Amino acid sequence: MRPISIVLFLILMGCKSDTKKETENGIDKTVYDMWDNYTQSNPEFKKDDLPDSWYFHNNKEDANRLAELILNGKKKAGSGLYSWYEEAHADLPKVGTKHIITDFDGKTRAIIEIKRVDTVPFNQISKAYAEMDMGTKIEPLKKWKKAHWDFFAGAMEENGKQPTEEMLIVCESFETIWTEKH
Repeated sequence: MRPISIVLFLILMGCKSDTKKETENGIDKTVYDMWDNYTQSNPEFKKDDLPDSWYFHNNKEDANRLAELILNGKKKAGSGLYSWYEEAHADLPKVGTKHIITDFDGKTRAIIEIKRVDTVPFNQISKAYAEMDMGTKIEPLKKWKKAHWDFFAGAMEENGKQPTEEMLIVCESFETIWTEKH
């Protein structure tokens, strides 16, 4: 497997913060603080490990915009290529898994919990799912297809591959269970 596949997989899943200010083990202090606040209010999770922390997308503008959509309750899903999981020998996301979502600089914004995971061909993505992923009701399927086709095509090109209408997409639906406002 070419190293670019792993890099792209990590970009899709959200790159781990590499912020150097106020970090512990390379993780921003706000991640620990948010998890501590969450577990103090939800003591049944005190013994759980700190969830992975990451941001959506691969650039500051989009990462911060998507974090805001999560905070506003508009973004409730995320999409990745099934082939990336295969190439990385990674398990598909599991229902019940929690993630701490950050902005591009690694500052916490929310904790999400995976509620559903489906594998769906690109050409069978529904309007309802696209709306949850894109965080908009205005032409969500058209916008989802354009944005994801372009993103996946660019990523696949690095490995000499081309996207197809039948490529499998891992569709994760999630719920925002905690925000910095708590």
